[in-house]
Amino acid sequence: MSVPDYMQCAEDHQTLLVVVQPVGIVSEENFFRIYKRICSVSQLSVRDSQRALFIRYRHHYPPENNEWGDFQTHRKVVGLITVTDCFSAKDWPQTFEKFHVQKEIYGSTLYDSRLFVFGLQGDVAEQPRPDVAFYPSYDDCDSVEKRIEDFIESLFIVLESKRLDRATDKSGDKIPLLCVPFEKKDFVGLDTDSRHYKKRCQGRMRKHVGDLCLQAGMLQDALVHYHMSVELLRSVNDFLWLGGALTTNGINPDTSAEIGRAKNCLSPEDIIDKYKEAISYYSKYKNAGVIELEACVKAVRVLAIQKRGMEASEFLQNAVYINLRQLSEEEKIQRYSVLSELYELIGFHRKSAFFKRVAAMQCVAPSIAEPGWRACYKLLLETLPGYSLSLDPTDFNKGPHRGWAAVQMRLLHELVYASRRMGNPALSVRHLSFLLQTMLDFLSDQEKKDVTQSLESYTSKCPGTMELITLPDGLTLPPVPFTKLPIVRRVKLLSLPASLQPQKVKSLLGQNMSTKSPFIYSPIIAHNRGEERNKKIDFQWVQGDVCEVQLMVYNPMPFELRVENMGLLTSGVEFESLPAALSLPAESGLYPVTLVGVPQTTGTITVNGYHTTVFGVFSDCLLDNLPGVKTSGSTVEVIPALPRLQISTSLPRSAHSLQPSSGDEISTNVSIQLYNGETQRLVVTLENIGLEPLEQLEVTSKLLSTKEKLNGDFLSWKLDETLAQLPLQPGKVATLTVSVKAKLDFSCQENLLQDLSD
Repeated sequence: MSVPDYMQCAEDHQTLLVVVQPVGIVSEENFFRIYKRICSVSQLSVRDSQRALFIRYRHHYPPENNEWGDFQTHRKVVGLITVTDCFSAKDWPQTFEKFHVQKEIYGSTLYDSRLFVFGLQGDVAEQPRPDVAFYPSYDDCDSVEKRIEDFIESLFIVLESKRLDRATDKSGDKIPLLCVPFEKKDFVGLDTDSRHYKKRCQGRMRKHVGDLCLQAGMLQDALVHYHMSVELLRSVNDFLWLGGALTTNGINPDTSAEIGRAKNCLSPEDIIDKYKEAISYYSKYKNAGVIELEACVKAVRVLAIQKRGMEASEFLQNAVYINLRQLSEEEKIQRYSVLSELYELIGFHRKSAFFKRVAAMQCVAPSIAEPGWRACYKLLLETLPGYSLSLDPTDFNKGPHRGWAAVQMRLLHELVYASRRMGNPALSVRHLSFLLQTMLDFLSDQEKKDVTQSLESYTSKCPGTMELITLPDGLTLPPVPFTKLPIVRRVKLLSLPASLQPQKVKSLLGQNMSTKSPFIYSPIIAHNRGEERNKKIDFQWVQGDVCEVQLMVYNPMPFELRVENMGLLTSGVEFESLPAALSLPAESGLYPVTLVGVPQTTGTITVNGYHTTVFGVFSDCLLDNLPGVKTSGSTVEVIPALPRLQISTSLPRSAHSLQPSSGDEISTNVSIQLYNGETQRLVVTLENIGLEPLEQLEVTSKLLSTKEKLNGDFLSWKLDETLAQLPLQPGKVATLTVSVKAKLDFSCQENLLQDLSD
C-alpha cells in the first residue's frame, strides 16, 4: 500500500467502505449533488436487532490499497456505486459495459454494486433490474436515499454470511494463511504442518473475524476475538499482524457509546499504550510505512479528544520521520497540510503554521511545471495566526509586540512575492506597506532602504490606497496608513493671528456674568463643563480664514524622508485642506510642521488626523490610532465670516509708542504737531478688505494722562457722515474726519507733541 489515507480515525475500523464514482462523462456539479445525498445515508440500524452499520464513502480510492483488505477489513471496498448520464437507448449497452469494467477494478472484494442512470427513459428504463436505478433527471430522483438503504442492507447480508462462515470454520487445522501483499513471496516453501505456522494462521484468522464482527456491529464478540488473536500472534512473534490486532483493540471508547459499554473495554491510558506498541511493531517493516503513518494519525485524533496534546505531539513527530516511497509534489502538499491540521487540532498553533508554510512552499517547488501561486498564497495566509500575525495594523498598537519578528518578516516577504507572482500588484503593495508599518522597529537600516525601494518600485505602477482589498475567498485586507512615516508626537490647533481674531461684543450684564444657569454652583454642570474644555478649545476659527494646526514630527528612517500631499482630516464642517510637501532629514528629531486649511461653513469642527503620501502610498492617519500623541484638544468652533477693516490715516506714523498694545488690541501710532489753540483735521480711511459687508461702526477715544491740563474737547468727530456710507461693501472705502484741537492752560511751552492711538 503506497497511498496513505490521512482522514483515517479509530472509528473507521467499524465501517464498510463504499466507493462512489462517475462512469463516462458526468459534470462535476451533478456528480457531487448525488454524492452528497448518498453520503447522507452513513448509518443504518439492522432490522430486528440492536446492531448498527456504519458506512464510509469515498469518491476516489487507490485499487492497490484494496489489496490490504485481509489485514484490515475496513480497507476493503465492499460496495461500488456508479453514476452516469445516458440519454439514448442505443448508448445503453456501452454504458452498462463501462459499469462492468468499473466493477472489475474492485471485483475481488465487492459484496454488491449499483448503477444510477440519469436521463434515460423508455422501454430500457422500465425493465426492472436489481443493480440499476433509472432516473429522468438529477432534479427528479427522490428515491436515491431509499435505494441506498436497500443497498446497505444487501451489504449487511453478505457481511453477516462471511462472518458466520469464518467464525464457524470447521476445517480444523487447515485454516488458510491470510497475508498482506508483500508477504506472499516470503511464505513460499514454509512448513505448513508446523505448530508455529498453524498458530500464525489461527491468530491472523481470529483477528480477521474480529474485524468482521466489529463491522457487523457485534462489539463484544469483536473484542473477544481480538484478545485471542493478540495472544496467538504474540506467541509466534507475528509482529505486523500483532500490531494490527493491537490497533483495532485500542479503539477509543470515548468515540463510540456502544464500545464504551462493552465489557473488557480498555481505559484511555491502555488505548494509547496499545497504539505505541503497535506502531513499534509496524516500524520493523519498511513496506508498512503507510500503516504506521495512519496508526500515528489515529492515535493523535484519540489523544486530541482526551485533551492530551503533549503525548499527541510525540506521535506526530514520529509521523514526520516515517519514510514512504518517493512522493509526488501533490502528495507532499497533502501530507504537510494534514500534519498542520493535526497540530492545530492538539493546540500546537506555531507548529501547525510551520507545516502549513512548508506545504505552501511545496506548491511552487521548482519541479512543478505550473507552480500554484494562488494555492501558495492561500496557505500562507492561513499560517498568520500561528505566527501571531494579523492583517489589521491597529492590532500592533495594543501592548508589546507578540511573536518572533524575524519569522514574521520572512512570512510577509513571502506573501509579497506570492501576490506579485499571482499578478496582483495592489496586494503586493498592501503587504509590503504592512511590513514597513508594523515591523519598522525590527528592520535594520539596510533593510529599511531595501523595503522602501521595493515599495516605490511597486507603487510606480500601482499606487497604494486606503481602500479595502477583498480576496476571492471573502477575506478583506484593511488599509495600512503610514502612522510612523513620519512619527507624530504632538498636535496643536493654533489660534488665528491677533488681527484676525474675533472679538465678542461686551454684554450689558458684564463680562463675568454667566447666563447658562441660574444657580451659583452645580457640581454636575461644573463636571460637564470640565469635559467640554477637554474637548473644545477656548478660541474660535472664522469661516473663510486660513486656520493652522501645528504637528511635531520626526523621521525614524536613516535617510531623507519626502512627504507629499500632507493635509488635515476634519469632520463637522466643510473644510478645504491646503496640502503641503515636506522633506525631513534622516533621523531628524522633533520637527515642527504647520498644516493649513480654510473652513467653508460654520459649526463645530474636529481635527481627526492628517493624510500623507509617502513612497507612493496614500495614508489617512487618525489621531485615535496614534499612540503617544499629545494634544491640547482637537475640536474648535467655527463662527460665521466677519468683515475685515483696514485703517489708515492722513498723518505720518510715529517713531515711538506711548503705550504697548495688549494681546487683544491692534494699534498703530501716528504723530501730529500743534500749537496751542491750533486745530487740524485728521482723515481716517476705512477700507473693507474682507468678503463680508461692514454694517456697524463704533468710535471711541481715550486720553492718556499728561502733565498739562487740556481745556475743551481734544478730539471731536461727526460719525453721521461715515455711518451714512454703511453698509460698507467689500472693496469699498469710507472716511471719517477727526478734528484735533490743542487748548492748554500754560504759558511757557510753545508747542505740544501729541501722539494719537487709533
